Amino acid sequence: MAKITYVEHGGKEHVVDVANGLTVMEGARDNGIPGIEADCGGACACSTCHVYIDDAWVEKLPAKDAMEEDMLDFAYEPDPVKSRLTCQLKVTDALDGLRVQMPEKQI
Repeated sequence: MAKITYVEHGGKEHVVDVANGLTVMEGARDNGIPGIEADCGGACACSTCHVYIDDAWVEKLPAKDAMEEDMLDFAYEPDPVKSRLTCQLKVTDALDGLRVQMPEKQI
């Protein structure tokens, strides 16, 4: 289980425990956190689960694969370093303390 902090664009924080094996997107969806729409349900086909990863965590996450890189081209104001799709981030104990910031809007 990992404690993940989801930060809305306006600054409101949601700290939730997310079970191992889920994705960071599923953690947001299952806890009713606004700002992550996840229109495709986690199939890496829409970019509506885009977030900015906290600076302290960028290097700790697995690298983006080609499919995620391609989908991020469709995200709203993607950052080449900090942008990730939360459907591609599998939760493990190693993500305990992760902070993600939602963009102003999705797409």
